[in-house]
Amino acid sequence: MSLRSTLAATAAVLSLALPVAASAAELKVAYVDLQRVLLEVDDGKAAKARLQKWLEDRQKEIDKEQETLRKEKETLDKQASAMSEATRTQKATELQKKVMELAQKYERSRAEAANKERQEMEPIVSRIDQVIASIAERDGLGIVLDKRDSGIVYALSQYDISNEVVRNYNNSAAKKPAAPAAKDAPVKK
Repeated sequence: MSLRSTLAATAAVLSLALPVAASAAELKVAYVDLQRVLLEVDDGKAAKARLQKWLEDRQKEIDKEQETLRKEKETLDKQASAMSEATRTQKATELQKKVMELAQKYERSRAEAANKERQEMEPIVSRIDQVIASIAERDGLGIVLDKRDSGIVYALSQYDISNEVVRNYNNSAAKKPAAPAAKDAPVKK
């Protein structure tokens, strides 16, 4: 390749790259810790409390059944010597079946808990997304990243809008006229 064509190619690449670099310099970026926001907004706290109570109730129920099965096993062990082999085998089989049913109930309860959590949190996450979008539009943010899932290893706290998201969410949830929250910090990158 001649020097003239190399210079022409370099000039073409630079002419295409400069506008992109200039627009990237104006890009405003922020991040939010969605997990923390979800746990700090009032609706999230209430949903977590409801889920915790539901889980505790299910656990008490399972613990009660487990204690009943433990007592049945103790009774079977004490009376085993007085039973015929067929009766002992039948009782042991029945007990094992009850243990398996309890294990299946526990697994169903775990799946139900995950489904219940998703149902509780889905509308809250949707509203959080709306709050983030309104903050981004208001502040001219080009990108808002999730701190945990974006691969951010380190970022200055001035780019974190989590506190503002919590405030705006709670203000909008309380049906107050949303006063513009003070910006935590400028978010120019």
